[in-house]
Amino acid sequence: MVKKEFFPGIKKIRFEGPKSKNPLAFKWYNPKEEVAGKSMREHLRFSIAYWHTMKGSGADPFGAPTWMRPWNKSNNPLRIAEDTMLAAFEFFTKLGVDYYCFHDRDICPEGETLIETNKRLDKIISLAKKLQKDTGVKLLWNTSNMFSNPRFAHGAATNPDAHVFAYAGAQVKKMLEAGLELGAENYVFWGGREGYETLLNTDMKRELDHLAMFLRMAVDYAREIKFKGQFLIEPKPKEPTKHQYDFDSATVISFLRKYGLEKYFKLNIEANHATLAGHTFEHDLAVASINGMLGSVDANRGDLLLGWDTDQFPSDIYQTTMAMYIILGQKGLGTGGLNFDAKLRRGSTDLEDLFIAHIGAMDAFALGLKIANELHKDKVLSDVIKNRYSSYDTGIGAKIEAGMVDLKDLEVFILKNGEPKQVSGKQEMLENIINQYLVG
Repeated sequence: MVKKEFFPGIKKIRFEGPKSKNPLAFKWYNPKEEVAGKSMREHLRFSIAYWHTMKGSGADPFGAPTWMRPWNKSNNPLRIAEDTMLAAFEFFTKLGVDYYCFHDRDICPEGETLIETNKRLDKIISLAKKLQKDTGVKLLWNTSNMFSNPRFAHGAATNPDAHVFAYAGAQVKKMLEAGLELGAENYVFWGGREGYETLLNTDMKRELDHLAMFLRMAVDYAREIKFKGQFLIEPKPKEPTKHQYDFDSATVISFLRKYGLEKYFKLNIEANHATLAGHTFEHDLAVASINGMLGSVDANRGDLLLGWDTDQFPSDIYQTTMAMYIILGQKGLGTGGLNFDAKLRRGSTDLEDLFIAHIGAMDAFALGLKIANELHKDKVLSDVIKNRYSSYDTGIGAKIEAGMVDLKDLEVFILKNGEPKQVSGKQEMLENIINQYLVG
């Protein structure tokens, strides 16, 4: 039997260096190149988002699909699922990435009953396991789609109907078992429709209590089956509900701490979600990192002129540099990685566009890694920050941080020392220095 090739004419993508004009070659991502004691491949841990790359169609609210993929031509939905999985692993290996991610409904369509759905999943998971063994590609994380089916119109774990809560639990149980079977290094909870449209019909406290109970059940079942993957929560401020419970890093961390779940979960930060929350990408990364909870990244970008999740491929070198600066500062992402939760623009219809988009994104993070490492080595920002807060290292500042003074002591200090001197923050100088590093 002749093995079908879904990307004919496209060979394994190679590193050709910054002077290459070949759109199907890496300019900056050299997997073997060592940066800060590790190879780029080890630092960056790139992953492909199955839902956009393999299942995206180019459809939008105003138009029909524009991408006619060769793995999507059968009338049999299970044959499509198998062909898609085969095409996916061809794509992963030709691009040269080590990881992929999926929702349950990405890899296999639902059946009429949960039993039929799980039977279908078992078949596709078996194929995925074989392909992982054949290629060496691994599962960075898997998750459950608990937002597309009409049963989840009012949420999953936060649904007012306990029957729906139970269905969501059954779905997550199956996906934890799949994660165990496939060696997933993480498991992600994305809020989906875990939020509300109006307080007129919502008991917010009860819904949040239920969400915490649901997450606790997942933790307990993972322990029971000996699933060792890291649990991740992905913040998102809006879409599809108006008030998402997982709004941003700070909100999620506060929620986890309230319910005593913080030691079981880290955060999966997405660039486009951060900007939808009114933050920069690096802000949400930093909030998660300083709390010891930055676990993984969904690498994309949004269009700042549009108010929705555009999921574009990352190409802004400043953004990738600042992201890698934070990641290097915490010595990497552990079991996490950089997952390209990004999709082609609707008019990018050629199969090679899938490769070109990912190549550009991988190059952007590779270059960001190199620049961020130089910033760390030269202590460009760390020395400035250290000096800016140096007044807390001695004298009254040291006493403040040690908790040795009260408001009366502060008054005595001011009466003796008078008005503080004005000190410049040097923001423009630092922005200019960063630009010097960006342009070499």
